[in-house]
Amino acid sequence: MLPDLSQVETATLGQFLTDGFMAPAIQALIPGRRIWGPALTVRLPGADGSALIEALSVAEPGAVVVVDRCGDLRHACLGALSGTAALERGVAGLVIDGFVTDISTLIAIGLPVWCRGRSPLTTRNQGMSGHIGGIVTCGGAQVRTGDVILADESGVVVLDPAKTADAAATALRHQAEEAELLRRIRAGEALNRVAPRLHPEDRLRHPVRS
Repeated sequence: MLPDLSQVETATLGQFLTDGFMAPAIQALIPGRRIWGPALTVRLPGADGSALIEALSVAEPGAVVVVDRCGDLRHACLGALSGTAALERGVAGLVIDGFVTDISTLIAIGLPVWCRGRSPLTTRNQGMSGHIGGIVTCGGAQVRTGDVILADESGVVVLDPAKTADAAATALRHQAEEAELLRRIRAGEALNRVAPRLHPEDRLRHPVRS
């Protein structure tokens, strides 16, 4: 069962993990949102949006749809129609290594989306290329269908399902300790006396995938 990641911050994971983080250019469309769930991967090259249409027709509730745009930096693959379909399907959100359109509608319906930005030029339902499932690359990170995706205001991280609970427990411990560190700084203690050092066992215990 997927652990509760509602209080886990990607920036905390970034204190002791080194792999699995997507490019910082992939950012939240709606500030202050956090999603997590199993990845449903989509490979979507060029102007052909058919694989994403199919994915949003079969996605399980709670899935995070991860879209590899195969280097396309022109076409938006998500807009009002597909965004509404995603919301009605019950997906947790989408992470897209590319662009979206109809920004005001996506924000109005509250669909959590992480992407590189916006474009008025859209993909079409050509039915010629792309696929659902398997291994894709999104924001420089390798993603398999079933990997755990955590996305928040700081970015997106991909986690091995077998190691997610352990990583989450370490992150929550770090966050609890940080409250005391903040108290000490506010009390006037110098940062170089307060800043924690990484425990070697943390780095070794939580690789994204062995």
